[in-house]
Amino acid sequence: MSTTDDARQYAPATQRNREPILEILRRVLPAKGTVLEVASGTGEHAVFFAPRLKPRQWLPSDANPLMRASIADWSAYEPADNLYPPLDIDVQTPSWSVEKESPVDWETSPLKAIVSINLIHIAPWSACLGLIAGASRLLPPGGVLYLYGPFKRNGQHTAASNAAFDASLQASNPDWGVRDLEDVVAIAQDQHLVLEQIYPMPANNLSVVFHHT
Repeated sequence: MSTTDDARQYAPATQRNREPILEILRRVLPAKGTVLEVASGTGEHAVFFAPRLKPRQWLPSDANPLMRASIADWSAYEPADNLYPPLDIDVQTPSWSVEKESPVDWETSPLKAIVSINLIHIAPWSACLGLIAGASRLLPPGGVLYLYGPFKRNGQHTAASNAAFDASLQASNPDWGVRDLEDVVAIAQDQHLVLEQIYPMPANNLSVVFHHT
C-alpha cells in the first residue's frame, strides 16, 4: 500500500527478508555483470540490493505498471548509480522486452544472473514455466537463476503456516499456490538449468539456486 503522495508502494515482508536474501546473493551471484530482477514488485528489494552488490548492475522489472511506477519512485528516493529504470517484462510471453532492447550495454556488463523473489506462487504455473524458459534463453553458461519463496517438498508443505498460506492463495485465485520444489527442479533441468544449492530461509522459505549449463 502507498502511504505517500508519490507512487512508492510498501511490502512489509521486504523489511524482514532483505538481509537474509542479501546474504545468500552475496554468496551465489557472479562477482560482476548484470542481474535482472524479474517481478521486482514495489522496488524495495532493488534499491536495497543494488548499492550493496556493486560492482554488479541491477536491472529491475515488473509486468504491473503500478509496480514499475513504485520502482521508479523508490529509485529516485534511494538512488544508486548501478540501478537501472524498471523494464516491462511479462514472463508468460514467448520473448521478453529485454531480448529486443535493453538499457544495459551487454558488452560491458553482460547478463550473469536472474533473480525472482516471491513470484511463482503468486502467479499461475505458466509464469513459472515462462520464467525458467526465459532464464534458459538469456543466461550464459554458468549464469545463475535465483528463486526465493515457500515451496512444498515431495508434495508436502514444510510448515503449517505454508499450508495456510497456500490455502489463502488458492482462495484468491485457483491458479496460484505454493509450488512443489521437485516439479520446479524437473522443469528447470529440461531447460538446462541445474539445481546448485537449496538454502533454508526464515519464515519457512527457501533460496533455490540454479546454474545454466
